Amino acid sequence: MTATQRLVELGIALPAVAIPVAAYLPAVQTGPLVYTSGQLPFVDGSLLRTGKVGAEVSAEDAAVDARQCALNALAAIDALVGLDSVIRIVKVVGFVASAAGFSSQPGVLNGASELFGEVFGAAGGHARSAIGVAELPLGAPVEVEVIAEIAGAGPTIRLAGPSQPGIRA
Repeated sequence: MTATQRLVELGIALPAVAIPVAAYLPAVQTGPLVYTSGQLPFVDGSLLRTGKVGAEVSAEDAAVDARQCALNALAAIDALVGLDSVIRIVKVVGFVASAAGFSSQPGVLNGASELFGEVFGAAGGHARSAIGVAELPLGAPVEVEVIAEIAGAGPTIRLAGPSQPGIRA
């Protein structure tokens, strides 16, 4: 079953690629790897919530935010190379805006990791870092970036932005 078919089976629709909030691209490809920029939990152009996890935001709500970040990363990958070209999620890096004393960052990032498992099965298993930080852009509680391996890639470099699905260099 392809990733696209699995999303349909799960009842999940990929969102539109989130518009960058600064001078960067949502995703780039080099060789067989696609790197996403850090994805915030945007839904229809707005953050799901703001605040620090362990204070204004519960760990459970932050895990929902991490899942949304992962969906946004999948949307960026899909716009660049097509989701069905992903053969493995290689690495996930997650940042959690943490209140003093909050140390459950790995649990928060499970929201993203579990989605990758649901969509890609064993190929969704990945290396991961879960990092607590003082602040994130726009007051977001979570940010997630992804490295994915894709099939059939040569030495081509591709860049994707919200208005340019991909450019071959």
